[in-house]
Amino acid sequence: MEWSERSPEELLRYAADYFGSGSIAFASSFGAEDQVITDMIQSEGLKIPVFTLDTGRLPEETYELMAKTAKHYRIGIDVLFPEREDVEAMVSEHGPNLFYDSIDKRRECCRVRKVEPLRRKLSTLKAWVCGLRREQSVTRTGVSAIEWDDAFGLYKINPLVDVGETWVWEYIRTNGVPYNPLHDQGYPSIGCAPCTRAIMPGEDIRAGRWWWEQAVHRECGLHRK
Repeated sequence: MEWSERSPEELLRYAADYFGSGSIAFASSFGAEDQVITDMIQSEGLKIPVFTLDTGRLPEETYELMAKTAKHYRIGIDVLFPEREDVEAMVSEHGPNLFYDSIDKRRECCRVRKVEPLRRKLSTLKAWVCGLRREQSVTRTGVSAIEWDDAFGLYKINPLVDVGETWVWEYIRTNGVPYNPLHDQGYPSIGCAPCTRAIMPGEDIRAGRWWWEQAVHRECGLHRK
């Protein structure tokens, strides 16, 4: 059976069994897709721990959902932070909102606040689980269910790669999965507060992320080939 023919739950069960406890973890940003995966992991009783990146610039709604998710599923969530010295140096040199100045400065902010903390975490693992879907943006059309992550040197598992947005929300409502209230306010994709906005009807679902840049540039570095 091809990986594309397997259900998300089957992919998660396979990954958990193949890589084993302590070698695989799930990176959640508490978006709709990530909440679905958290629910699947807990429903299946899989030994895949959840971690998240706290950039220090997240919306309050995301922090509230983080606490609600931990309580709902009775789990601990490993929260990763950027290095204090790196943030201080960056902000001192470029200002707190450097990401609006240029693509290079925005990527530097993402590197310091997200990519490097993730790199430290992934260096301890053999595989990580992500909530990527192909239809999310033009930068993700080539994503596979299971792929080698050259950037970080381990396997990446994308159990929801082939599902659509309608499927995600049907799962959430059917299973009573907690989700970020910003989704109900026109935010299909939620990142750091100053880099995320609501979108207009008909816009791409990632249009609210770094909206001042062209679509081909709208990745933070966590999912680059």
